[in-house]
Amino acid sequence: MERNIIVGLDVGTTKVCTIVGVQNSQSELEIIGIGTHPSHGLKKGSVVNIDKTVKSIQNSVEEAKLMAGVNISSANIGIAGSHIYSFNSSGVVAIKNGEISQHDVDRVLEAAKAVVIPSDREILHVIPQEFKVDNTGGIRNPIGMCGVRLEVHVHVVTGSISLIQNLVKCVEQTGIEAANITLQPIASSRSVLSSEEKDMGVVLVDIGGGTTDLAIWKDGSLIHSQIIPVGGNHFTNDLAVALKVPHAEAERIKINHGSVLAETLNQNSHITVQGISGTKSREVPLSYVAKVLGARAEELFSLIKEQLDEKGLMNEITGGIVLTGGGALIKGLPELGEYIVEKPTKIGYPAPFGGMTNIMQNPKYSTVLGLLLESCNTQNQNNKINNQKLKDADIVSRLGDSLRSVFKEIF
Repeated sequence: MERNIIVGLDVGTTKVCTIVGVQNSQSELEIIGIGTHPSHGLKKGSVVNIDKTVKSIQNSVEEAKLMAGVNISSANIGIAGSHIYSFNSSGVVAIKNGEISQHDVDRVLEAAKAVVIPSDREILHVIPQEFKVDNTGGIRNPIGMCGVRLEVHVHVVTGSISLIQNLVKCVEQTGIEAANITLQPIASSRSVLSSEEKDMGVVLVDIGGGTTDLAIWKDGSLIHSQIIPVGGNHFTNDLAVALKVPHAEAERIKINHGSVLAETLNQNSHITVQGISGTKSREVPLSYVAKVLGARAEELFSLIKEQLDEKGLMNEITGGIVLTGGGALIKGLPELGEYIVEKPTKIGYPAPFGGMTNIMQNPKYSTVLGLLLESCNTQNQNNKINNQKLKDADIVSRLGDSLRSVFKEIF
């Protein structure tokens, strides 16, 4: 039985996570290995130290390989970082034979891609939002329809060539080929959002360590994506500075005692914090911790609200806001988000598939699970297209043979 190994690799600012899945002949996906390792060498989603990044990726991949018992040759990689810039574009082509084929769809997507972008950026994704045939809009898949004019509206995601190359280089130095590069919020949406949510209109807010990634969906299509350079590490740093404690201690306090709503806490409760080594531990009121974290969370939600207002998307979002990513677990975030953005807010957990364990049903694994699902999807599409190409090639070669024999008879 042929097993198709699929790998998702999420190189984040705080952790590198590798997940290995296997796809059987019925295209069912099963998770067989996972490896997580603290990430060193990235800042705000971009590589700043190649050696450290390579080491972190290696450790994570080794762990996943041991657990899965298979070799890993290629992976679908997630990318984020403040260098990512997205915009909407559209393209139009004339339909040659009256009926739309895959070739026409490819042509119209090429036309939509033909936009002037700076020479130091490259296009990562061209995501169709809707097709229009003649004047009928709202079409998801136009293949097989009849018409004379095909138009497409797309969401284009671009990134800085050098920063993308740095990430790919780090992955390839561990002996793994970067098969696909996927924008992290798109991957997270894949594992967290249901199709109803994408139809209603929803903002996926993926709070990572170094960045917060937004993906805004409406009518089942991605209409806007954005990377905000504020993430979980900023919360931790604020605490470290305010409480004068080391980063690791601030992280522990954030995870175990953190909240962003000072009002809901018992005003008398204190926690013991350990300052810089060699100093005495001391008592800190929990409400003070909440004030510090709350200020940063308010800033984050205000930035998100600003984005929605600026793009005129406030009324599109009937499904509200879904928070995911490791930074989404600070107590009180959904309530604060609902208060500031004035939209229903909840925490999004990855939907279970392929024998996923409870440990993995955690928002911090949303991206890497999404990468696995995305690459599974891409492989299935590629197989379909390749089969079609083989059939086409077959016909051409048969025609070629019969033409050759005709020529032989003539000459």
